[in-house]
Amino acid sequence: MSETEDRRDITDVLIRYATGIDTRDWPLFRTVFTDDCRLDYGEIGSWTGVDAVTDFMVAAHAAAGHTMHRITNPAVTVDGNTAQARAYVDALIMAPDNASGVNAVGFYDDEFVRTAQGWRLHRRRFTTVLIRSVVAG
Repeated sequence: MSETEDRRDITDVLIRYATGIDTRDWPLFRTVFTDDCRLDYGEIGSWTGVDAVTDFMVAAHAAAGHTMHRITNPAVTVDGNTAQARAYVDALIMAPDNASGVNAVGFYDDEFVRTAQGWRLHRRRFTTVLIRSVVAG
């Protein structure tokens, strides 16, 4: 594969992450990660393994209304079968009534590995820039 194709495929992994959460498609969400992934979301928490990550996200979004995880500006550097990426995230998580919610803005620093199933997220660090309450209207 070319580096351009690798970058595209890694960007597709980021899109699967957001789509999996926002559609509550947890089987799709699981395809984002290596089995032994590690995610560090700072004060929010950290998790090791795809099962722990998925369990957290299912619980965190179970009572949510609409959610929108916008992941933009991916800067991807490929080195053989590994890659580094930084992307911005703007996540909106509404309450069940969709009248209010939380907006979290920050960036992801990610490490990807190429597997037999394609690129997978192996490590992530989420850095918070802003968290604020929002009211619909």
